[in-house]
Amino acid sequence: MKALRNYLDKIKPNFEEGGKLHMFQSVFDGVETFLFVPNSTSKSGVHIHDAVDSKRTMTMVIYALIPALLFGMYNTGYQHYLAIGQDPGFLMTFVYGLLAVLPKIVVSYGVGLGIEFVVAQWKKEEIQEGFLVSGILIPMIIPVDTPLWMIGVATAFAVVFAKEVFGGTGYNVFNVALVTRAFLFFAYPAAMSGDQVWVRTGDTFGIGVGQLVDGFSGATPLGQISVAGKEMIGSFHTVDILGQPLTQCDMFFGLIPGSIGETSTLAILLGAALLLFTRVASWKIMLSVFIGGLCTSGLFNLIGTTVPMNVSPVDQILLGGFAFGAVFMATDPVTAARTETGKYIYGFLIGAMAIIIRVLNPGYPEGMMLAILLMNIFAPLIDYYVVEANIKRRLKREVK
Repeated sequence: MKALRNYLDKIKPNFEEGGKLHMFQSVFDGVETFLFVPNSTSKSGVHIHDAVDSKRTMTMVIYALIPALLFGMYNTGYQHYLAIGQDPGFLMTFVYGLLAVLPKIVVSYGVGLGIEFVVAQWKKEEIQEGFLVSGILIPMIIPVDTPLWMIGVATAFAVVFAKEVFGGTGYNVFNVALVTRAFLFFAYPAAMSGDQVWVRTGDTFGIGVGQLVDGFSGATPLGQISVAGKEMIGSFHTVDILGQPLTQCDMFFGLIPGSIGETSTLAILLGAALLLFTRVASWKIMLSVFIGGLCTSGLFNLIGTTVPMNVSPVDQILLGGFAFGAVFMATDPVTAARTETGKYIYGFLIGAMAIIIRVLNPGYPEGMMLAILLMNIFAPLIDYYVVEANIKRRLKREVK
């Protein structure tokens, strides 16, 4: 590392004012600050100095995402080989998933960071670290068969119109990764829904072989639930891609079709533990999202006039992107509520709204994305009324 530090110090004058590569000063600064902690401090004004800067916060979130990402890679290979009736072993299964997922990560980071580098250079500002997390979230919340060019287009749209036009990192109203998924869902619905997009069926760099078995269906459990008729109440059960019944253990461990990083609740909870231990994410938001989902699902169980209404609260939490959204999306500090009381309200409404959309909207079985985006809009309003209520309480105490 010392040799790298010496090399950066040697070439740094080229990127400073008057240097021949001055136009790329923001790019150099971004690379340097990513590799090393800046040794400069503010000289004026009132500032709070803390060892945990935004780079370290973003890095910790990436660490927390690794279990879900690695499992998602394995599950991608697992679903593929399950569909073609082969079992090549753990290593080959993981490698297949790795090679299927890795290009999506490269495209997401390449397009998103490329735009941020250009904008930072154009505005003559420092490059922010915000996209470090968004760049890895985007591939994890989409179907594995999403074409790379669609990912690139959607990422560019989200970075420009959901982030940069608002002022960049820390100013965006909506979660950038969710805007990317929303763009894909509404612009290319065929690539984001149906039975075939959740299981990669093609060859990947010569590793995947064989043909699909008869009767193959890659419908997610939520997709199966959404199309079940009323006559199936009491007898309906979700199945895997070969038609075998799924258990809650299958749902918890995540060996089911779904978005790359959203299937394993266990892996997601491991990430949640790290975020809570390091205090990067708010436990109040996480807890209230789960409570909101469980309570709302329980209320629908009391009515029980359709199959989606009869899905147990535990199954609702284990299926789809509910747990992933609660841990990694709802807790985004930029777009979430910031008052302590507001965090409870914000999280509870996300959990409740996600279940409401799932149950009452058969055309869109997964409601977590829309629920979080909707509450991103209302987060400032929630904080406003919480603050106003606190002011009124203090005024009343002052009068007495």
